[in-house]
Amino acid sequence: MDNIQLYNKLSNLPDSLQSEVFDFIDFLMTKNKKPTKQKPKFGSAKGMFVMKKNFDDPIDDFKAYQ
Repeated sequence: MDNIQLYNKLSNLPDSLQSEVFDFIDFLMTKNKKPTKQKPKFGSAKGMFVMKKNFDDPIDDFKAYQ
């Protein structure tokens, strides 16, 4: 369908139906959009995790296995 044909058909519709066509076009545009995955930026989780000072110390429960 040509754009001119589409425009002619649309202009022949009453105003109430033209607004419905407008809403339907918006619906189709949002339906057609594909969600884009954003890659996480390096350092974006900075400050979210805190390491304790004794993190590298041996665990008491595993002393029998060492």
